[in-house]
Amino acid sequence: MSARADEGVETVLVTLVAVIGGSSRGIGTQMAIAADGRRVGSFSGGCIEDAVAAEALETLADGWGHVVRYGIGSPYIDIRLPCGGGIDLLFTPRPDTASIRKALDLLGARQPAALRLECDRVTVVADAQEAPWNGECLTHCYQPALRIHALGQGEDLTAFARLAKAFGAQVHALSPDVGTCMDLAALEIATSRIQVRSTLPLTASDHWSAIVFLFHGRDWEEHLLPQALALPAFYHGAIGSRRTHRARLDALQASGVPMEQIARLRGHIGLIPSTRDPATLAISLLAELVAEYNTLAHWTYWTGESLADAEQ
Repeated sequence: MSARADEGVETVLVTLVAVIGGSSRGIGTQMAIAADGRRVGSFSGGCIEDAVAAEALETLADGWGHVVRYGIGSPYIDIRLPCGGGIDLLFTPRPDTASIRKALDLLGARQPAALRLECDRVTVVADAQEAPWNGECLTHCYQPALRIHALGQGEDLTAFARLAKAFGAQVHALSPDVGTCMDLAALEIATSRIQVRSTLPLTASDHWSAIVFLFHGRDWEEHLLPQALALPAFYHGAIGSRRTHRARLDALQASGVPMEQIARLRGHIGLIPSTRDPATLAISLLAELVAEYNTLAHWTYWTGESLADAEQ
């Protein structure tokens, strides 16, 4: 929407504010439709998007926002959702560009943002919690994108970084292997070379980031893992068997790493119990990270604090 505003093209912001029965999308899901027909986002598998776009263009012409139901209970009897439920969509024409840019700037700075969405305006809300649709407005919270710092080398790191990037995560790959770094850089994946075993080339992280170690040998973990555990992240993990993880924990304790940091470390990571190839490992681990990130999002939206804050 910000880009269309720069072009002088008017837009409509459409927000899912209520669900009746089942829906493939959650409250707060959004579409943006430009006056020239361009659009981003969706509310179904393609069943209602054309109708939503047509309604948005009429909204621009009429100049006033409103709520329309699609699916069960809708006046549009020829439009049905595959799940059999219904959704209420809020159409907000010409939303305030400055508010949207402010929210984007906050997210770009790795800070959460919140918007109050109404029929006739969109405004940034400071330090807000998620507030449901009350017939007049919905307050929706947004959190920074999933960022993954992945350490390793060879096919395991390459397969995981490629899949995570395709998913849409912000991926930062760290490796001592020059060839691995070159392969990932060619895919436009951010990379950092680990020059020595004693120094982690990562100085900044946050509570919306995950740090994962994909080394099969523990020699790269001895000094790097304690440094990683001292950084904020919603997920710290390292691959390996249960025996390997027990030895890893013993080594961390012997080296004087605080117990509260050791307790953060996940071992035997991923949703698939046993993986034997890089592709399966990548799917297994990414699925777990996304599930954890979504849990973090849900907690942040409804409590106004991060999981890390709650644990302190």
